[in-house]
Order: sequence, then C-alpha cells, then structure tokens
Amino acid sequence: MQPRKRTLKRRLYGTTRPDTLWKHQIPIKTDHRDVHQPGYLEIDLVSHSGASASGEFLHTLDSVNIQTCWVERQAVRGKGRHGVVQAMITIEQQLPVPLRGIDSDNGSEFINEHLWAFCQRPAGQALQFTRSRPYKKEDNAHVEQKNWTHVRKLVGGDRDDSTEALQALNALYAELRLFQNLFQPSMNLLTNVRKGSRLIRRYDRPQTPFARVCACPEADPEKVAALRRVRAQTDPFALSQRIDRHRDRLYHLAGQAGLEPRAVPTRPRRSPWHGWTFSRRALRPSQASAQPTDKNPVRTVGSGATSTRLAKGEAGGKTAARGAGVSGKMFR
Repeated sequence: MQPRKRTLKRRLYGTTRPDTLWKHQIPIKTDHRDVHQPGYLEIDLVSHSGASASGEFLHTLDSVNIQTCWVERQAVRGKGRHGVVQAMITIEQQLPVPLRGIDSDNGSEFINEHLWAFCQRPAGQALQFTRSRPYKKEDNAHVEQKNWTHVRKLVGGDRDDSTEALQALNALYAELRLFQNLFQPSMNLLTNVRKGSRLIRRYDRPQTPFARVCACPEADPEKVAALRRVRAQTDPFALSQRIDRHRDRLYHLAGQAGLEPRAVPTRPRRSPWHGWTFSRRALRPSQASAQPTDKNPVRTVGSGATSTRLAKGEAGGKTAARGAGVSGKMFR
C-alpha cells in the first residue's frame, strides 16, 4: 500500500497553480495617493469578444500614467503572456518618461513569470510590480476609467478576431494617442475629503497630458522635442477625421467576424405539464359561483353575511372562512 499512498499524496498536494505562487512575490497596493513621480502605470486588459467569449479574439492592453494621465494602448491577440509582454515593451518605448513601475489586477495574463522577468532590471533600475486586491476594481480606478472613456466608448462592444482587425485597431490607437495626449485636456484628482454625508473632491486645472509631461524634469528631452514637432504639424480637425475613418473600418471588420455557432445539445421532449405543481389545498370557489349541494353545504348568517364552507380534506374537519372576492379552482 505504500506506493499507492505515495501516489495519492502527490496528487493531493501537487495541485497548487504556479500563478498562486507568484502572488506571494508581488505585493498588494490599494491606492496611489502617494505617487508623486511620473512613470508609474496602471495596466489592464479589455476584451473584444462581442456576445460570445468562445474562441480566440482580440484584447486591448490599456495603460495610464498615474501622475501625468498619459495613456498608451496596444491591441493583442488572446491573453497570451508573451503577447502581453511584447505589448508592454512597445508601450515602454513610446512613453515620454522613464517607466518606474506597473500595477495590475490578479489575472493570469499579468501574474506570471514573464511579466515578472520584464520588471527585473539591473541594480537601481528594477521596476516596481504591484497588484490590486482580488475583486476590488477601485484599487485600479485610473485605468478602469480609461477602459471606458478611451477604449470601450470608442471601439464599442463588437467582436474582433481577425488579423485585419488587429492592424486596424493598432492604427486607430496610434491616431488616438496623438489626439488624446497632445490636444485633449483632463483633470487630475488632488484631494478627496468626506464631511459628514458629503464627499468633496478637489481637482487641478485642466491640462493636456503632454503639458504635464513637459513640466516633469524626468521626461526624455528627445521624445519631448519630437512630440512638440508633431503637435505643431498636426491639425486636430484632420486628425479627428482620420480617427473616424479608422473607426468605420474597424466596425466594418467587426461585422465580418467569423464565429462558428455553438452546438446546442438536444434534450428529450417533456410533458407540457412538466414543472407544474397541483396542490390539494387550492383556493376555493367564490360565493357567487358556489351552489349549495349535499356534499358542499353553504350557510348564511343574517343579511349580507360571510359565506362559509365545510372544507373537505382539511385537518381536523375545521371550517375555512373565505371572503366573497376570492376565486379559484379545485384540483383533485
């Protein structure tokens, strides 16, 4: 019996998922009010599955800089760990400020060895890698807001699963990157104070993310100069028209998304009365429709009195009083 017991013990204690072990290596961070330097990102994945989550479809890796509100997005196919890391490499190359840390949820696309290795750098250059509490979206409030305003509201909820849709989505994000970071102002929350039942929020003055980047001494001078030239040469109205054309193309491709119908298992035909319950103690007929018979005597007491019936089958042979407005049908 010893070999058999050894096999059962290995099966019992060898079911720990590798992702669970990595969660012990990544600390939890609940808020970001202590972040006063640019370069710390909140990241999340937004799915483009449409009405069905079956098969492989596209996702958007959404990232927002907590201090400057700078937003970067990359479309990836599926939730593969290699694709997510490659998208993070592209986002880091496009950021105008050095990347200092990332904060994600507890999904397996983030809590894994590949993204952990991405954050490991030489001494003094390692990235801070934190995660939110499970099932607590408010811990990543910045990126959760951008998931709606910068992804879902513009792309929609259609299904995208083709290579053409992947290219069109990244082309749309390249134009949106310039429009929303260079020309679209936003406000950053400064304080959040509760006084009794009131919640008082204080914001800074509206600025574009590019203006906040220019005020940061840590920003890369070459990237800032290149963005200045792009901003001076770009017409925001023409850029908006190009964005609309990319969205139209993406909607057209979403209408051609191929999804095989899911096989529905056939079930044997049941009786039309399946699920119905017929009780012996159903409601009695009303006084107007009740006729006195030998088996069902009805007696009245005085003028306009209440009708009573000797209910057959009730416990103890007690008399049941019913109002004149109650109607029903007896099932025997």
